[in-house]
Amino acid sequence: MIPILYHENGLLVCLKPPGAISQDGPADSLPALLRAQTGGEVYPVHRLDRGVGGLMAYATNRESAALLSEAVRERTFQKEYLCILLGRPAEDSGVLEDLLLHDRTRNKSFVVQRMRTGVRAAKLEYQVLASAEGRSLVRVLLHTGRTHQIRVQFSSRGAPLAGDGKYGGGGGDIALWSWRLTLPRPGTGERLVFRHEPGEAFWAAWRGERPPLPAEDQ
Repeated sequence: MIPILYHENGLLVCLKPPGAISQDGPADSLPALLRAQTGGEVYPVHRLDRGVGGLMAYATNRESAALLSEAVRERTFQKEYLCILLGRPAEDSGVLEDLLLHDRTRNKSFVVQRMRTGVRAAKLEYQVLASAEGRSLVRVLLHTGRTHQIRVQFSSRGAPLAGDGKYGGGGGDIALWSWRLTLPRPGTGERLVFRHEPGEAFWAAWRGERPPLPAEDQ
């Protein structure tokens, strides 16, 4: 069973298991599993990489899908992540901006130096929450949603995500978790905030005592 945290007003918020496909696809994709579980329709409005777990929001009718997709475009739908890096960013907090090119054949993104066909601007904010034994726990707020964005932006600066073999982080599970979603309730615009701390699979990549996470209102 997929853990469902909210299911009303045209909105469904759940926890995506790492390894599940977040978009429509085979019978074991997350939308298909949710349709079977709820008996209703499910419309994807954002995505998570297959190896990433955490909070996902779906619309449950076409009107809500349009409203939530508009919120994503207007950036009133905010996505925050926790990740564990091998190493530490040069600064304790900051903004990373790059030009990214996604190679669909290799399913891999690259930082490039100039704008051209297929290149898209990428921007995120980050804050280092803790460091221990050569690893850093980092909070990330996405401003854009490019393919593998968090993974490639940190990797290009010499601090890949733990477990991210595609971008130099070694083997295991990718230490990236969809931690917090802030979005308008479809139909009313009321600001909704969902937060869920990562489980043991995420923390397996950490070294040392587990650090506290920011309070609810931070």
